[in-house]
Amino acid sequence: MPALRDVIAVLDGLYDPRWADDWDAVGTVAGDPDAEVTSILFAVDPVQAVVDEAVERGAQLVVTHHPLHLKGVTSVAATTPKGRVVHTLISHGIGLHTCHTNADSAPRGVSESMGLALGLTDLRPLETDLESPLDKWVVYVPRDDADRVVAAMHDAGAGRMGDYDHAQYRSDGRGSFRPLAGAEPAIGSVGDVEWVDETRIEVVAEARIRESVRAAMLHAHPYEEVAYDLWPLAARPSDRGSGRIGRLVEPMTLSAFAEHVRSALPSHAGATRIAGDLDRTVETVALCGGSGDFLLGTADAAGADVYVTSDLRHHPVSEHLERPGACAVVDVPHWAAEWTWLPTVAAAVREALGDTVKTHVSTIVTDPWSRTLS
Repeated sequence: MPALRDVIAVLDGLYDPRWADDWDAVGTVAGDPDAEVTSILFAVDPVQAVVDEAVERGAQLVVTHHPLHLKGVTSVAATTPKGRVVHTLISHGIGLHTCHTNADSAPRGVSESMGLALGLTDLRPLETDLESPLDKWVVYVPRDDADRVVAAMHDAGAGRMGDYDHAQYRSDGRGSFRPLAGAEPAIGSVGDVEWVDETRIEVVAEARIRESVRAAMLHAHPYEEVAYDLWPLAARPSDRGSGRIGRLVEPMTLSAFAEHVRSALPSHAGATRIAGDLDRTVETVALCGGSGDFLLGTADAAGADVYVTSDLRHHPVSEHLERPGACAVVDVPHWAAEWTWLPTVAAAVREALGDTVKTHVSTIVTDPWSRTLS
């Protein structure tokens, strides 16, 4: 049976914690990495009702989208709501892991899951993320020392390209230098021109580990003065991105589309709000799971007929509709939009771990709005 660390490795592979916004609080909140996990509960919110469901089902892990401790606390006493959640988890040996903004823009993430739930085709990111910036390193080293130098750079993290590591390119040539007074050359003598059979090593590395790679290379290199080039590379687009845009199989009116959205999302007590001409034709749909007002202008510029998201405010929507040809807007409950991710992540974990774990998707409505008056 897998341990908690094995399940977390699967989740981190799907939704790398490095993709999270810097204000976010993702990762494991509670749990022993060595504890056995045979049953997992997936939910949007880490609230008491969800934790109680995990206890009832005998789950050893709860995976939620929203963090328990997005803001700092000074106590986890059971007299507070969050403290009671922590006490219940620990007393029943249940772990808690959060995938929040790191799961928003990823493939098989929140926005993509929402788009698939709405039946959209040709889905792609509405705003594409860029890969982590890369450096290209070119290092000249005596031929006999090339293995040692490139091994040190690889150990520091250089040479990773997607699902590959230890990538490098080598070419051989001859280089010359003349040590001057004060030099302590590893090869040759002061005042004499020295020709050396050398190897040119080329590797790439993420810019964030630049100084680690530099230190490893300099430490392993035999020369007192090392000849090397370092070129920052242009960032490449990734397969991640904020929101999604796609097409309906058949066009429909905005009124019919809003009904389609409401029926495609899980039942809830919140309101589905519509802004725009109810008779306009809708075919190209942009969306963002969760609070997505930051992409309203992007959706319009991308040629969407309608933009679907949550938590839209009065003034941004009002100003948006004043622009000629503005896309329509459909505002849905935050919980309902993000719930669509739960079956996706549950299926992904089952694919990775097989029948060694049971997965359950919570259907408890944790949307805080309990009723809409009309």
